[in-house]
Amino acid sequence: MRSLELGNRMFNGIASVIFPTSNLEVDKAFWQAALGVAPYFDQPFYVGFTVDGCELGLDPNAAEDGLTYPISYWTTSDIHASLTALLAAGAVVHRDIKSVGDGVLVVTMKDMSGNIFGLLQRRQETGSSQ
Repeated sequence: MRSLELGNRMFNGIASVIFPTSNLEVDKAFWQAALGVAPYFDQPFYVGFTVDGCELGLDPNAAEDGLTYPISYWTTSDIHASLTALLAAGAVVHRDIKSVGDGVLVVTMKDMSGNIFGLLQRRQETGSSQ
């Protein structure tokens, strides 16, 4: 099987792990106690915590997307090129590329064994030193 490398590398580390939740308030309280930090984002449709640069998210709507277990999202600088390469390697799209706000794009796919994983592309900053 050929390498999935694009440029120097396709993936830039894990960006986030999103947990489905059937009780957002209970799970938010658990993770706040377990992590020792308050959520940086707290809305009825999503709660997010930052842990050493990685996001732990709680999604009460994940079950509607067929997600019943945590999903890891790998960061990429070009979600379209990464998706194309992964499809060529045998992955299949689970949920197509969509915007989740603030310029962030995500897509979920299934690997050859049916495991769901995701890609995340953050907003492309221009003229910024960040």
